[in-house]
Amino acid sequence: MLHMDFSEKVVVRAASKDWQASPAVGVERKLLEREEAERGRATSIVRYAAGAKFNTHEHPLGEEILVLEGVFSDENGDYPAGTYIRNPPGSSHAPFSRDGCVLFVKLHQFATVDRQVVRIDTKTTPWLQGQGGLQVMPLHSFETEHCALVKWPAGEVFKPHRHFGGEEILVLSGEFIDEHGRYPPGTWLRSPHASKHTPYVEQETIIYVKTGHLPVIYDSL
Repeated sequence: MLHMDFSEKVVVRAASKDWQASPAVGVERKLLEREEAERGRATSIVRYAAGAKFNTHEHPLGEEILVLEGVFSDENGDYPAGTYIRNPPGSSHAPFSRDGCVLFVKLHQFATVDRQVVRIDTKTTPWLQGQGGLQVMPLHSFETEHCALVKWPAGEVFKPHRHFGGEEILVLSGEFIDEHGRYPPGTWLRSPHASKHTPYVEQETIIYVKTGHLPVIYDSL
């Protein structure tokens, strides 16, 4: 198991991690959290070499993907950088990449009744006004779980706050900062239920953020 204690804060600077081979030739991964080898909950950065592919396989508890670089494909279409994908529980596909791609992938983390199929081109979807100077692009919500991209203007400081059900962040550009550290692009953070911080940025920064999806451990209050 890797980083499966949801009561602990986790920070992984993926740029400094080595790529590891997957069962498919030409597909490598940087593991961020993992329940079991090749099964169960997993969050990873995944790299497909040109021409790499996986055989048809099923996702019993869903698959969530953000295409970071290149073009990711399956039998249903082509998904360029910036595409956000949700394949619901029980779905199957045979993914591949003609010219190579890099993905942020979350497996086996959906509620069984979260059945929505999502395809969002974040490069063309308009931003919405958020709190303060923030701009927000909602990606998906189900019960207490909320997932979005958030754009921070240079110099933005957010108020101190707690996260019911935790918070997970992938820094996509710029540099995310709080009182605990500085997080450059490619940094993955997972903060437990009821964790508190005061985030800010010095330069324009874009993050993927998910809240409300981790176990509620009341003795962490």
